[in-house]
Amino acid sequence: MLSRPISDINGVGEKFETHLKELGLFTIEDLLFYFPFRYDTYETKPLTELTHNEKATIEGQIVSEPALSYFGKRKSRLTFTLQVEQFAVKAVMFNRAFAKKQLNPGDTVTVTGKWDQQRLQITVSQFKKGESKSQEPIQPVYTLKEGVSLQRLRKIIKSAIDEYGETIPEILPEDLQKTYKLPERTQALKQMHYPESRIMLKHAKRRFIYEEFLLFQLKMQLLRKHHRESTTGNAQSYDNDRLTDFVQSLPFELTQAQKRSLAEILKDMKSPHRMNRLLQGDVGSGKTAVAAIALYASITAGKQGSLMVPTEILAEQHYQSLKGMFEGLANVALLTGSIKGKKRREILEAVERNEVDILIGTHALIQDEVVFHDLGFVIVDEQHRFGVQQRRRLRDKGLYPDVLFMTATPIPRTLAITAFGDMDVSVIDEMPAGRKPVDTYWVKGQMTDRVLSFIKKEIDQGHQAYVICPLIEESDKLDIQNAVDLYHQLAAVYEPDIPVGLMHGRLHNDEKEEVMQQFAENELKVLVSTTVVEVGVNVPNATVMVIYDAERFGLSQLHQLRGRVGRGSDQSYCILLADPKGDVGKERMRIMTETTDGFELSEQDLKLRGPGDFFGKKQSGMPEFKVGDMVHDYRALETARKDAAEILNNEWLDTDKRYRALRDFVYQDEQVVGDVLD
Repeated sequence: MLSRPISDINGVGEKFETHLKELGLFTIEDLLFYFPFRYDTYETKPLTELTHNEKATIEGQIVSEPALSYFGKRKSRLTFTLQVEQFAVKAVMFNRAFAKKQLNPGDTVTVTGKWDQQRLQITVSQFKKGESKSQEPIQPVYTLKEGVSLQRLRKIIKSAIDEYGETIPEILPEDLQKTYKLPERTQALKQMHYPESRIMLKHAKRRFIYEEFLLFQLKMQLLRKHHRESTTGNAQSYDNDRLTDFVQSLPFELTQAQKRSLAEILKDMKSPHRMNRLLQGDVGSGKTAVAAIALYASITAGKQGSLMVPTEILAEQHYQSLKGMFEGLANVALLTGSIKGKKRREILEAVERNEVDILIGTHALIQDEVVFHDLGFVIVDEQHRFGVQQRRRLRDKGLYPDVLFMTATPIPRTLAITAFGDMDVSVIDEMPAGRKPVDTYWVKGQMTDRVLSFIKKEIDQGHQAYVICPLIEESDKLDIQNAVDLYHQLAAVYEPDIPVGLMHGRLHNDEKEEVMQQFAENELKVLVSTTVVEVGVNVPNATVMVIYDAERFGLSQLHQLRGRVGRGSDQSYCILLADPKGDVGKERMRIMTETTDGFELSEQDLKLRGPGDFFGKKQSGMPEFKVGDMVHDYRALETARKDAAEILNNEWLDTDKRYRALRDFVYQDEQVVGDVLD
């Protein structure tokens, strides 16, 4: 019944139905679960409890004759003074000239509008004569589109609730409702749209937050369980002695965190089920070393491995470092979009004939022309930059290879268990010995000359510097123009004594590689760049990172950029040139100067930006919850995760009739049905 078209509701004609479809509302169920994004409450509060610049409702007595003035064509301003408690409050109304005749000294009025704490003034959007009623209704406010007014939408939602509200199925078992004192689904839904009180609304929200998180966690954990159990005979019998020799031959000692993560990965490889693991660690924590050891383990088991990265520069860099590590032990090849013709054909043939042990590349690796002989281990670096389909195509090229995703974006625990609920997670939360934290400073634009002098001082000591260009909206063209302008400015300051290089996204791959090579070999002392250096590039001699207009970046990206320096034994510096206007920008700069811990930064970033843009919604596969918020409601998220695990471990979905409605609801999801029930 709830799947019937929205046009079945009285008052929804053909034209209005088209507008509603633009809001994503096709069925009666869509409409019933189209929740308000906020609520207007007309509850009066004492002036001392009001917040500056927020919407407020106050009640008072008019103590002055309202004054009316006109400005411009048909524009007016009406002002009067209200006695509210012991305060005189100025009320201002725009373009309501008619109200002058209605409002008189001595009248009691209730006004709603924007409150100015400093001036004791309210800019009135609504008013009514008389006292406010203590039980004024809480009004729902919905996201709207052209052709759909708030009043009309409220009206048809009310019709839908009156007609179909009682047919909404309860999906939570009674024991869970009792445990958490949750209202029934039908009641909660009515309260979400037409709350009787703040308390009732709070309980309704609690109910739907828990329900959303529980459903999501059940789906994620079912998929995870299915992925783990769907492949058997996938065990890799690696040669432990050869692996131990390889680890001991490395020029550094693994940290405890690296050893722990490696043990988790090797255990997965030995198991008969396919690995689906996320390795997360801060910039410079040594993820690549762990990945290389795991790749070698797969080679000793007679399999091929592949490493997919987001940029050609990074692919080239991984290729050079792994070729050095595996000299005499394994054949390493590079395949990117710019390798063409005869050379490309030779690499492809060698991969198919099993003459290549490790293939490194960009998303060129998932083209149909790439055929592996026996792909056993796949690593995807900076995994949030690849879409789900791209990852699946690579995974399905081999005989269900083990898959390891790596990210240097430190993901807070609350986010990791949500975004990657279908993966196992390993964390490298410790830096290699001898690493010095990067000293970070925030300076205003007028100190640019001092910053340029500081760069020269470091270069005189034999070091190098990155200068990162501001990000202008999403315009690639403007970013490049900025980089070119800044390059010319710095070249005028430093050259010919100090060679300056330029790097941006539009350079041809050969040119990018040449510039990076010159910088890596210390031929260029200063590299002006857009954010293309963000991921991976390794130049231990670079000790200064200057970021222009740093307030334009999120904390995670600033931290990624900062991670380009501090890779050698010398003290390194990150200088943030920024004049942030808002409080969030200032807070971001303050946090950057106070901590170099990526995990702590990511928690702060989550609070400042919200989960939506943590990875960028398009690529991240992040769920969009209607009511729940992963940051504010993380306790409910943890509870739901624990409950979902208990339900699945005890097989209650399949065996306990109390959970039948929940089971049916979970299996409505096409992805779950496709992956789990096939």
